[in-house]
Amino acid sequence: MTEATMPEAATPEAMTAPEAGSGAGVMARREVMSTARRESPPSMIERMTLILDAFNGPTARLTLEDVARRTRLPRSTAHRILDQLVRQRWLAHHSFGYGLGQRALGLGGQDGGHGKIREAAAPLLHELQVTTGLVAHLAVLDGADIFYLDKLGGRLATSVPSRVGGRAPAHCTALGKAMLAWLEPEQVDALLGSGISRFTSRTIGELGTLHQELHRIRQRRGLAFERGESYPGIACVAAAIRGAEGPVAGISLVGDIRAPLENVAPLVVTAAREASQILFPGSAPGSRAGRPGGRTRRAVRTGEETSWSPETMNRLLAVDGRGDWM
Repeated sequence: MTEATMPEAATPEAMTAPEAGSGAGVMARREVMSTARRESPPSMIERMTLILDAFNGPTARLTLEDVARRTRLPRSTAHRILDQLVRQRWLAHHSFGYGLGQRALGLGGQDGGHGKIREAAAPLLHELQVTTGLVAHLAVLDGADIFYLDKLGGRLATSVPSRVGGRAPAHCTALGKAMLAWLEPEQVDALLGSGISRFTSRTIGELGTLHQELHRIRQRRGLAFERGESYPGIACVAAAIRGAEGPVAGISLVGDIRAPLENVAPLVVTAAREASQILFPGSAPGSRAGRPGGRTRRAVRTGEETSWSPETMNRLLAVDGRGDWM
């Protein structure tokens, strides 16, 4: 075959041109794939870790959009992984966002009823936080400590040194005192031991003084206050969620020490009472308090009135000759 009759595709130029074009396309595709791999975590475990890490801040509730923005994951990917984490109880899903689940809180597969408590209180905490702008807490009593099940924060959240899954001494927090008030004195002594520690100049440091304060809380229909007892500059008002056998949890609002908490105290009492009714429909909170031999105690009235007048609040808070309260 002569050069004049050689097919065009067989010429050196015709043979190398397609290869050069193909090589450039392959390189471009490889570069795009490499960039995509760098921008997205390569494994499901890393993506799940990114999402769980997004809940480490003071805000205990994140929307899908919040998670996607914090993790820089595609919205569809974030939603798929969130659903899996909820099914495995690492996260909990409520109508207004996602929060840490019982596994993330160190509760494992069995949470001793904490999941039901969180579910019942979640909308009430949300309403409290939105209405007042303060930080709302939900906690349970665990020995001499309180264990935080939930925290909904506003602008003050970063200044409140609490976290979901964290603990604090019960005797110097309004949440702890609100729950301790509905136990027998012997139970309180057994929980706290022979002595209690001071954390600030305002912390109650003697069991006798603590019992006096718990008595005043019962007289105030279950309202517990603290100003600077656990941390300087922090104030709190709380009330216990109660069943027929005694306190099961507590709800609180936290703010600056100068905050007029007496104005929002009725909201806390109402929220705690509503949570009690959700958890224990038809029961009479406080009718029993887990006493040996089935002994009962006449429950102190917990404010069934729907309206708390200023005069009522002043009377409730005037707990001694100076009108002082903790």
